[in-house]
Amino acid sequence: MKLRRRLVAALALLGLATTCLVSAASAAPKPPKVQDRSEIEVQILAINDFHGNLEPPSGSSGRVGTVDAGGVAYLASHIAQLEATNRNTIVVSAGDLIGASPLVSALFHDEPTIEAMNMIGLDLNAVGNHEFDEGTAELLRMQQGGCHPVDGCLDGDGFAGADFQFLAANVVSRETGRTLFPPYSIESFNGAKVAFIGMTLEGTPMIVSPSGVAGYDFLDEADTVNALVPELRRRGVEAIVVLVHEGGLPAALEPNGCAGVSGAIVDIVERLDDAVDLVISGHTHQPYRCVIDGTPVTSAYSFGRMLTDIDLRVDRRTGDVTSVEIDNRIVTRDVTPVQALLDLIERYTILAQPIANRPIGRITADVTRAAAPSGESPLGNAIADAQLAATAAPEDGGAVIALMNPGGVRADLIYASSPAGEGDGVVTYGEAFTVQPFGNSLVTMTLTGAQIEQVLEDQACGANEASPRILQPSYTLRYEWRASGPPCDKVDPASITIAGQPLDLAAEYRVTVNSFLADGGDGFPVFVQGTNRLGGPVDTDAFEAYLRSLDPDGLTPPATDRITLVP
Repeated sequence: MKLRRRLVAALALLGLATTCLVSAASAAPKPPKVQDRSEIEVQILAINDFHGNLEPPSGSSGRVGTVDAGGVAYLASHIAQLEATNRNTIVVSAGDLIGASPLVSALFHDEPTIEAMNMIGLDLNAVGNHEFDEGTAELLRMQQGGCHPVDGCLDGDGFAGADFQFLAANVVSRETGRTLFPPYSIESFNGAKVAFIGMTLEGTPMIVSPSGVAGYDFLDEADTVNALVPELRRRGVEAIVVLVHEGGLPAALEPNGCAGVSGAIVDIVERLDDAVDLVISGHTHQPYRCVIDGTPVTSAYSFGRMLTDIDLRVDRRTGDVTSVEIDNRIVTRDVTPVQALLDLIERYTILAQPIANRPIGRITADVTRAAAPSGESPLGNAIADAQLAATAAPEDGGAVIALMNPGGVRADLIYASSPAGEGDGVVTYGEAFTVQPFGNSLVTMTLTGAQIEQVLEDQACGANEASPRILQPSYTLRYEWRASGPPCDKVDPASITIAGQPLDLAAEYRVTVNSFLADGGDGFPVFVQGTNRLGGPVDTDAFEAYLRSLDPDGLTPPATDRITLVP
């Protein structure tokens, strides 16, 4: 924990601690504890999966149960309140601090979020998969500062980078053998040393654009930690905390429970060296407080709606952790927000408004990403149709089908007017951007019929076998998909039609996908083999053009009948 960073944060939050300590009961003020002279009590305040949600998130994404939650100005108040109870405090993040962010942050390449976290006093962030959305070079810029190499500094001034440290223990350069960022940070609290190892999930290259992480290996999480334990002990560290952007799925939503937790985090923790005292996790956007194989494991929901408050007691003599107390606390909005952060949000909102509020089309009803039994969604199908429309002309690629990855559809399009007052049924650029915030460009390529059939099999094969990932098809593609049967054999080639004609396995077809899929993302390696590639417009531009083509009637939610689910 850097003293300068903590002083900067304290100045930014000056005068708030007293206000916060007398806030409403739902903020649950934490009384200072009487310290045992034989121990140091370290307070760890943790978030995960913030995703640039500077403004209070709306709808169900802005609640914990029935409680309105989130917003970086409120998060800062809660952190200030808790810091007032213990001077030995460190603020950490378990990844996806940035990426897949709302427009007010994403439009400026997430510089606003980095600036906000500097003001809060974040100390450490373990890289998550979304930190790599714009590639390793852009992620290094987030740490080091400097204007964007293409767009410059869109807010009119410079960008200093993160005052906090990114950690990436399992992201290793093939060329140099060195990690992209330091693997760990050793922090000292009145002489008590605590090591924080930070890393992302091993499967990151499968869920980000492979070109953005080219030249780097993403190593097994548990093996990476275990290999570092001897090194940390040689440096006199016995207290070890792991910040890992991988998580679990509890059977019930209990922020301070752990009912039936499953998922990758269970296997990782079970394989960790016993020297690890605490695991702070993320990625699955689920809140939990678990003990897995004797190790405490936490996660704090997402979007800044929850803050994990951890008290770690360290023996002064041995350096060992003697106890761990954990409380997942709701970031309520009944505290006084930090004015400096409200000012930051206002500044960027004003800069973004002319772009965000620009009408680009109409819809006749809600167009949602809710999946039908077939795996299609109305919005996913609409996006695939838009991408086909943008690339169907011979001069634009000559595509006959388009396929969209479902994970790239990040929000619904809602018929009712937003508070901006654009009117019912009007779609603004900001709303469309929120649906597709990654800035992917379209790529049209040639695939054989056999390769198309393999792509459809890969939806439940290889990397997608355990959890099928159904690509959203344009209206020109129809086929049957068997829910039962063995993996990698769920699609009958005879059922596949393109523009009403049976698929010819030996023929060549022009297929459009976004640049993420074109690089083999989401476990679809066949797209990498596509030939005669032609780049197209950015996905949001293609969607805008499609909506405009439907004026004045607007977009009617497409039916989800392109994939026929059979027993």
